[in-house]
Amino acid sequence: MYHTSHYSSPLGQITLASQHNKLVGVWIEGQKYFGQMLSAQKEEAPNLAIFNQTKKWLDDYFAGKKPTITKLALAPQGSEFRHKVWDILVQIPYGKVITYGDIAKQISANMSSQAVGGAVGHNPLSIIIPCHRVVGTNGNLTGYAGGIDKKVWLLEHEQVDIKDFFVPKKGTAI
Repeated sequence: MYHTSHYSSPLGQITLASQHNKLVGVWIEGQKYFGQMLSAQKEEAPNLAIFNQTKKWLDDYFAGKKPTITKLALAPQGSEFRHKVWDILVQIPYGKVITYGDIAKQISANMSSQAVGGAVGHNPLSIIIPCHRVVGTNGNLTGYAGGIDKKVWLLEHEQVDIKDFFVPKKGTAI
């Protein structure tokens, strides 16, 4: 059984999901793969401790503070490969970016940026696992399941200088 709650953010409505008192999902309204893993068995439970902690974390984040995820009980569901990628994402400092290629190199000399992009895009804990801090080679702003406009907003919120970044034309590879 999954439990859900909602959070109103500057980016719109965010859906939170938990299972066994651990956070398994944070999705911005309209996000690609939104709630993909939620089964038919879900129940609204807005006052669970994990949701209260997550809402406090999000309040702090949107207030410009730099909360850490160490106090949140996280349980994102995914393959071993996706977990390797997500483990790297949580190490990206607030206000910094890295490329899909940088992540690929950390995993394996033969890893493709596209494979990393797939794992980044399926991150079920948006904002908390900071997939918005990953950019393409040469600064292209690609691959954010929540939408490029939200990726730009999050980077600007973290005071990342994005003047040299760009949105690639459709069909451009990472």
